Amino acid sequence: MKQRIITGLIGGAGFLFMVYLGGAWFSSLVFVLAVIGLFEFLRMANIQPLSVAGVLGYVLLISIMWPALSFTGQTGLVMPDLLLPVTLLLLLYAVFRKNLFHIEHAALTLLGALYISYGFAYMAALRNLSDTGLLLTVLVILGIWSTDSGAYFVGRAVGKRKLWPAISPNKTIEGAVGGLLVAILVVMAVNAWIGHIPYDQALLLALVTGIAGQLGDLVESAMKRHFGVKDSGRIFPGHGGVLDRFDSMILVFPILHLLGMV
Repeated sequence: MKQRIITGLIGGAGFLFMVYLGGAWFSSLVFVLAVIGLFEFLRMANIQPLSVAGVLGYVLLISIMWPALSFTGQTGLVMPDLLLPVTLLLLLYAVFRKNLFHIEHAALTLLGALYISYGFAYMAALRNLSDTGLLLTVLVILGIWSTDSGAYFVGRAVGKRKLWPAISPNKTIEGAVGGLLVAILVVMAVNAWIGHIPYDQALLLALVTGIAGQLGDLVESAMKRHFGVKDSGRIFPGHGGVLDRFDSMILVFPILHLLGMV
């Protein structure tokens, strides 16, 4: 627990500093995290990252993320032109590999590339907004972190009813509600202190972040349970890998975009 707390404090402070710097600094960090995240996903799925399929996955990931990175001079995310070619090549690769690379592997490669790239791409895209990018990004991140911490401590203190035991046996309904309430308090307080977005917008942002953040955690738990692994990686001592630490953000940022909130 001590190592987990120290790593969390140092890593969290460093990440917020990069958010503050923005620009090429934050875009570069997000891109590196996405690359590592896909590496972890492919390894969990028993797909070699340096295989033909792995390379195709990275080609798709880069094509999706590139327009969102501040140093590329592009703006906006669109469905990549490479999605269809990569899909066809993965299907053909499954044929030529004579069942050593299965159709399921092709589907997992596509899923991993799409899931991870869009999550991190929308994170970068939000930060690159000229007027409110910094504030909104900070509010979302603090909302996610406070949800996670609130759910953990409230769950340990008063949690009794299991939230979703088949996927994550340690999570409780009381913890989930507590995490959501803590997220609302933190987001509203920070916005009142340093922000300027309307009260109702901040409240809605906190609600969506608190709910979607916990769903993102459950998605990652379901993946790890399916693949039979405890952690996606070991890059963060006491915390696991990139997907373990950024699972909530990967889901929250695209959902906020789809709802037109950021």
